[in-house]
Amino acid sequence: MREWIKHFIEANPLITSIIIFVLMVILILIIRRFIMNRLYKKFRASENWYVTQKIARWGSNILFGFLFIYIFGSDLTGFTTAIGLAGAGVTYALREVIVSFAGWFAIMFGDFFKTGDRVLLGGSKGDVVDIGVLRTTLMELGEWVEGDQYTGRIVRVANSYIFTSPVYNYNTDFKFLWDELHIPLHFDSDIPLAKEIVLQIAQEIIGDYNEPAEVEWQRMKRRYRIEHASLKSQVFVAFDDNFVTLSLRYIVDTHERRGVKDRISIAILKRFDEVGERIELASESFEIVHEERHRKRKKN
Repeated sequence: MREWIKHFIEANPLITSIIIFVLMVILILIIRRFIMNRLYKKFRASENWYVTQKIARWGSNILFGFLFIYIFGSDLTGFTTAIGLAGAGVTYALREVIVSFAGWFAIMFGDFFKTGDRVLLGGSKGDVVDIGVLRTTLMELGEWVEGDQYTGRIVRVANSYIFTSPVYNYNTDFKFLWDELHIPLHFDSDIPLAKEIVLQIAQEIIGDYNEPAEVEWQRMKRRYRIEHASLKSQVFVAFDDNFVTLSLRYIVDTHERRGVKDRISIAILKRFDEVGERIELASESFEIVHEERHRKRKKN
């Protein structure tokens, strides 16, 4: 048996190398699956599981590459010259791919964003659901849907965009946003009372955000040179020819923007209705009169 195996290896070196390579790949995959099953119990409840999967997959792929070169290295020497001559042409043809790969490397180690972050990248807004070697996958927000909610479309953006356009991250370092609600009132409304009601409602609904937001803001101030900003709800008054406008400025969790605005709006309408005519909402209205109809009115 040993003599037959030895004779087979000497007579078929390429087939032998292929068999060894396949067996080594199977062995590595079995070891990777065993390790991942062990790690799943530890990381399944955290965001680190996604990163662990990526590292394991790419680590095994790199190992496959080295294994291929080691096993088939003697058979590839004849291609060295051809590969060297074609290198420049391939590099130029695949320049976008190379830049996207460099973008992936920068994303993974440059703290641009991570999976789960809400970003505006390459003109597309959404939550990052996957970071590939060449493209970042987003679950799209906005477009025909208002209030930062999902459209249902998946958007894939080339990683090269991080070098050519701004990257807006909605919740890195500071997962809160400032939002505003504008309330138009008649000039004869009780403006001080309306301001007091709006501010009280905001404090009741958004008060839970103040403490965690303050902690994150102080953490971010230690990292960046930024000025102090008030995290408490504020109401500002402005007016024009049509009505008085109360502008409520408040802080809100990035993923709860629309829901919080809905609760605040309903509470304000209810409280304004309770005070009756002291506070009246205003609106800008226009009346368009047809010219012929206007002439008939003049004759009558």
